[in-house]
Amino acid sequence: MSNQIETQIDVSLTERNRLTAFFRLILIAPIAIFILSFAPQQFDSDNMSLVAGFLILPVALSIVFRQAYPSYLLAFNDAFLSLSTRIDAYLLVLTDEYPSLEENDVVSVTFPEVDAKALNRWMPLIKWLLAIPLYLVGIVYLVYAAFLTLFAWISILFSGNFPEFCAEGIVGVIAYWNRVVGYALVLVTDEYPTFSL
Repeated sequence: MSNQIETQIDVSLTERNRLTAFFRLILIAPIAIFILSFAPQQFDSDNMSLVAGFLILPVALSIVFRQAYPSYLLAFNDAFLSLSTRIDAYLLVLTDEYPSLEENDVVSVTFPEVDAKALNRWMPLIKWLLAIPLYLVGIVYLVYAAFLTLFAWISILFSGNFPEFCAEGIVGVIAYWNRVVGYALVLVTDEYPTFSL
């Protein structure tokens, strides 16, 4: 069994709601404002924060100095990644179900069992550097997912169906980024993620 974050999204391929798909960017606004409220509010030329919402620094310090992963930080990061994934699934028209604030049956994000004593206590200092190739490949995957989403969106508008190959590709990209986040940001594993979807 892999020691990575696992992501599963049940995609409805047929009988999709054309109206909500057409207005998806408008419908997503309230939940997007909610999740953006977790982002740091200070954006200036001296301090540009690209990572928003996750509690990274306290986790890194806990692992380095105490070799512990506080359960409340793990629970928050798990819940935040799950919510982010539900929002991504809705935004990328994988589901017509509006993203709930609580867990649901459509989107499942499962963290591996985290044992801070088994984690290398010095890896949080260099994981961001080791993850640079993952970020570069991930950017290519994001472009790929954008094209698949556009194709799927047009397909839903005209036929009411979501092409299966689009669903597999988009879900694969979301799962890839969740594995990268688990390795480099929320630090739940020392296992380097694969580059494959």
